[in-house]
Amino acid sequence: MRTTRDAILYGVLMIEQPEEGPRVSVDSVLLASFVKARGRERVIELGSAHGAVSLLLAKRFPQITVEGLEIQPGLVALAEKNAAGNGLQERVAFKEGDLRRVREIYPAQSFGIVVVNPPYGEAGHSRPSPFESEAAARHGTLCTLEDVVKASRYLLANKGRLFMVFRAGRAAELLSLLSRERIEPKRVRPVYPAPGRKAAVVLIQAARSAGRGLTLEPPLFIQDEKGEYTGDLLAAYRIGG
Repeated sequence: MRTTRDAILYGVLMIEQPEEGPRVSVDSVLLASFVKARGRERVIELGSAHGAVSLLLAKRFPQITVEGLEIQPGLVALAEKNAAGNGLQERVAFKEGDLRRVREIYPAQSFGIVVVNPPYGEAGHSRPSPFESEAAARHGTLCTLEDVVKASRYLLANKGRLFMVFRAGRAAELLSLLSRERIEPKRVRPVYPAPGRKAAVVLIQAARSAGRGLTLEPPLFIQDEKGEYTGDLLAAYRIGG
């Protein structure tokens, strides 16, 4: 696997990531900035790839512990290397495993927070990348959206929170699945490339076995009418922003 070494959040992290495969994106940064953690909560990222989101969360919330679950051993090795390289190996750990078999890996209700950037596509509905790691991350070749939601339900403690970023065009499907699995959607924030464009993704917070009541938050625009990055986007790239 050929990799590059890149500065993330203006050098807050240095991440080694595949040249061809899952890479840190705006969606990764927005997801990490959308999470709200408190105290010494235990957090798990499903499909943690090379560990960037898990490490960003550890930087944002100095008291939490984070575990990443990733099915691809090469990415797990990269994530462990990234944790050590950023001095976060005491609070961030990574495990090789299949989220579809999560009951064999963790006890039920083990985490206060689940974070996930699931594949936006569906196997059989789009042409997958020839690179296995990218196909898994983008096209759902190793799990379905339903698999992700069910694993999240199993892992979350009562009233625990799920944070996701997902393709806007499939938001209705996701919200329906969450409600069916009794992970009630609580916050939704749509993300637009620019004013006048369709939403690209949505940021969603849901809670296990919580009451109904959804807050639709103000839209987040990546660029403004002049093509410049917005204050909301730039805030996501700052720790504490």
